[in-house]
Amino acid sequence: MSATPFVFSVLILQLLFASQQCHRFLAAAADGRWQLLQKSIGVSAMHMQLLRNDRVVVFDRTDFGPSKLPLPNGKCRNDPSDTALKVDCTAHSVEYDVLTNTFRPLMVQTDVWCSSGAIMPNGNLVQTGGFNDGERRVRTFSPCSTCDWQETPNGLAAKRWYASNHILPDGRQIVVGGRRQFNYEFVPKTITANTFSLPFLSQTSERGVENNLYPFVFLNVDGNLFIFANNRAILLDYMKNKVVKTYPTIPGGDPRSYPSTGSAILLPLKNLKAAAIQAEVLVCGGAPKGSYVQAVRGKFIGALNTCARIKITDPNPQWVMETMPLARVMGDMILLPNGNVLLINGAGSGTAGWELGRNPVLNPVLYKPDNKIGTRFETQNPTTVPRLYHSTAALLRDGRVLVGGSNPHAFYNLTGVLFPTELSLEAFSPAYLDTKFNNIRPTITAPKSMSGIKYGTKLTVRVVITGKVAKNQVSVTMVAPAFNTHSFSMNQRLLVLGNDKVAALGKATYDIDVTTPRSGNLAPSGFYLLFVVHQGIPSKGIWVKLQ
Repeated sequence: MSATPFVFSVLILQLLFASQQCHRFLAAAADGRWQLLQKSIGVSAMHMQLLRNDRVVVFDRTDFGPSKLPLPNGKCRNDPSDTALKVDCTAHSVEYDVLTNTFRPLMVQTDVWCSSGAIMPNGNLVQTGGFNDGERRVRTFSPCSTCDWQETPNGLAAKRWYASNHILPDGRQIVVGGRRQFNYEFVPKTITANTFSLPFLSQTSERGVENNLYPFVFLNVDGNLFIFANNRAILLDYMKNKVVKTYPTIPGGDPRSYPSTGSAILLPLKNLKAAAIQAEVLVCGGAPKGSYVQAVRGKFIGALNTCARIKITDPNPQWVMETMPLARVMGDMILLPNGNVLLINGAGSGTAGWELGRNPVLNPVLYKPDNKIGTRFETQNPTTVPRLYHSTAALLRDGRVLVGGSNPHAFYNLTGVLFPTELSLEAFSPAYLDTKFNNIRPTITAPKSMSGIKYGTKLTVRVVITGKVAKNQVSVTMVAPAFNTHSFSMNQRLLVLGNDKVAALGKATYDIDVTTPRSGNLAPSGFYLLFVVHQGIPSKGIWVKLQ
């Protein structure tokens, strides 16, 4: 963030631009298609969260200067402490309506730059921290057609900038780390207002570079937290403030955390009725050691082309390395309804930070975790829009992936720069949305959307499938909507409920019996997208509330 912008000669710009065009055609095209949804929503999508009403809250930061979207009815934000504009009559947040492809301006009162958040069990987005006057704020956005941001001053015990959040089984959020914050705390402050020391964060911080911001945080199936920073991880009993397991360093030791930004996911949780459930984490991309310092000096080192996968529940866990078809830094990893992973956005060289990324990676890559190693990656069709620093992505209920953002500048720079501030929204449609699969695609008819479901009980999902049905290839999945920023989707989680029984009812109608997750350690209470997957082809999702 704090890197000084570089001034490049016209010759260098031309050479770099030419290299982008060459890179664009080197990657082999495969599946998937792109759609431009909005040429401009007026703000750059630095943070993104899907809500239960199929609307997506998007925001960037208040100290970019004026955006390209005015606030309604002459409304202005008066903020004497803002570093760019004391009186700002433009929006820095929007609500995007997926179903109508429209958007409306929202008003944040303090700086949300590089903040974090998650959906609470009641469906509200609770969002924390930021920069300057926003660093201790807690903000709430409720899903309704006229709602706007509500803010709580001093809702955090510590200043949180570049922190990560996760929903816990008791309904609270844990807020982990942030710049110069080697600790964690909880929101809301119903139990304790204290912070809790986490020396692991200081141990993984590199002087002058950090390489451990926005730590990758996942709720393990035993209720402890897997926390990854830089190039290694721990398992934390956050209630006792005790490290219960230390994981080995990723082979090679290269950093994967901001600003050497890779991405990470908890792979789909399966066999949920087993006594011992296995959990795996996948970390992909990043930048080699020293890349940030070199990028500040104008030398852009090639990104990492490796992923590291580990069974975090094993008694003696070890990282298994895999090679991606495309090197990537600042990429996003999105869990798709059928359990595959989409790697999208990012750069082929450089790091996160102002003006520090080069060689946009225009091709997404599909990762199939159940395939044999060496056959898991499939390169997808490319976009034409570079999505570098401050890009976002989010899974939608219809199975598309919403993509936005990219602003490697300290302000809205729309012209005269190598990679202009990007205000557009796109959708990437994986191949499973092709019309040729319509005859095997399930359509959910029951339960109705917004139905409540209980832990550890039988659930019957009714679907219509017009083509021939392979009962052993029918599965129900649940996906938690994630808060996405800086290449990490916080609270992202997919549970494979499988099927206990598939019964044909006639007229292409089938009942699928499944068993819901047994505890909040597997799936914290709240709203999930429920899908039926048949032969790898997912239905449109419905919203359910697990409680």
